Amino acid sequence: MAKTIKREEEVVVISGAHKGKRGKILSVIGGERVLVEGVNLITKFERKTQENPEGGSVEREASIHYSNVMSVEKYDAKNKK
Repeated sequence: MAKTIKREEEVVVISGAHKGKRGKILSVIGGERVLVEGVNLITKFERKTQENPEGGSVEREASIHYSNVMSVEKYDAKNKK
């Protein structure tokens, strides 16, 4: 399977719990996993530091496998038929 998904490209999640959501790719991790903006959010708890004296929880994107996303152009063309 050709890996044609690149950073800053608009994609649609085609399978999993977040099916149908759209977002921009923030980064590609290890060639097989991608971070999509606003998709697969998890809560991380941070310790108190000098930069963040409050500490607390932060929502971040977790990675998903590249086979679960499709470019918006291909997705829209496929669903027009």
